[in-house]
Amino acid sequence: MKSLLVYCGANPGKDPIYREAAKQLAREMVKRDMRLIYGGGSLGLMGQIADTVLELGGEVVGIIPSFLDKMEVGHPKLSALHIVDTMHERKAMMEELCDGIVTLPGGYGSMDELFEILSWSQLGLHTKPVGLLNVKGFYNFMIQQLDHMVEEGFLKESNREILKVSDSIPELFVLMESFVAQPAFKWLDKDQI
Repeated sequence: MKSLLVYCGANPGKDPIYREAAKQLAREMVKRDMRLIYGGGSLGLMGQIADTVLELGGEVVGIIPSFLDKMEVGHPKLSALHIVDTMHERKAMMEELCDGIVTLPGGYGSMDELFEILSWSQLGLHTKPVGLLNVKGFYNFMIQQLDHMVEEGFLKESNREILKVSDSIPELFVLMESFVAQPAFKWLDKDQI
């Protein structure tokens, strides 16, 4: 992976451990010569990871809708900042520019992005690894919900396995590097086709 898309909060969270996780991910990315692709913001964990990558001499590409940029949340010091018209264009461009995706703690926006990119993988629209950095157990309840969806027959186990989860950055990268995309529509039963 040479370009990593990171979804994360525009808020920093209450516990400093979240900001530290963003810094640690940034350090590991620069060490591996990975370019950061992200939503282009200057606030919260978004700003923290971008600032850290830049401070360490790495490359940062942001994609932000014009309405957010006008609210002065666009990061002014990035290697490149693409201003688009809509959130849909933002998400499509971010996916197009990356080789893998990691989600840090965040709110509705991060969840929207994570689940959309998982759906795209399930449908065969991309074959990139998707990771979840479960800082301080932040995503434990969501992970339980995903497992419950499998138990109740709404999510195939093979599609549950698309999402690689760890609380360790090095381990998460190992899981992502070993990811093998499944054939499109494997998630459908033969009688559904």
